[in-house]
Amino acid sequence: MSNLAVIKKKLRKNTRLVWIESCTNPTLKCSDIAGIAKLCKANGTILGIDNTFMSPTLVNPCKLGADITMHSVTKYINGHADVLAGAVCLNDDKLYETIYQNLRNMGNCISPFDAYLALRGCKTMELRVMKACDNAMVIAKWLDKHPKVEKVLYPGLKSHPHHHIALKNRAHKGLTGGSGMLCFYPKADLKKCNKFLSSLKVVTLAESLGGVHSLIESPALMTHYEIDREKRIKSGITDNLIRMSVGIEGV
Repeated sequence: MSNLAVIKKKLRKNTRLVWIESCTNPTLKCSDIAGIAKLCKANGTILGIDNTFMSPTLVNPCKLGADITMHSVTKYINGHADVLAGAVCLNDDKLYETIYQNLRNMGNCISPFDAYLALRGCKTMELRVMKACDNAMVIAKWLDKHPKVEKVLYPGLKSHPHHHIALKNRAHKGLTGGSGMLCFYPKADLKKCNKFLSSLKVVTLAESLGGVHSLIESPALMTHYEIDREKRIKSGITDNLIRMSVGIEGV
């Protein structure tokens, strides 16, 4: 999805929806949102984007031409790991009416208390996200120089293959292109990675992301373990890939 020529070639007249992530989970690949939006518009195709990893603070897909932007409110918007919620943001009145009617008729909305918690969290979202970004950049640079680390994946680093795309997508020029999410490959096998993760004292071993606390996990053992190993490795999710959600602690 980071190659516009490939997307243009794959689009068909009956393609109704193109769905991407502004930053993929877990390998942090970035897609040219404005470029894809232009291709979709010319083809009469709806463009939907999961923007959870970047948050509204860092990337605003609707302003870049997306028709639908989805956020897991559970993550950066709420930011305190105490709500399960999602949000759909739209650029199209017709789509809005269709989804709103479904929401109203089916009743799939969050409770008033959860809505209150999400509202509380979003008031500090920008402060939290920017602090997480600052911390993540320091950690990414530190890991990048560590002798026991093969490679670091962080869109804010110039070494990231899609750094130029991440900069193009950012909500304003002051941003580095990265969020609080980063990945790295230690020089270790699955067993050693598991030992490393289980030995950490400050960072919590857990699957979620986007909260005030730093979390870390092994996609091969946790979030992506159900995917066929051969397919995982082909997409970069090797046994030694570590995903980290950097929090807002003192770095």
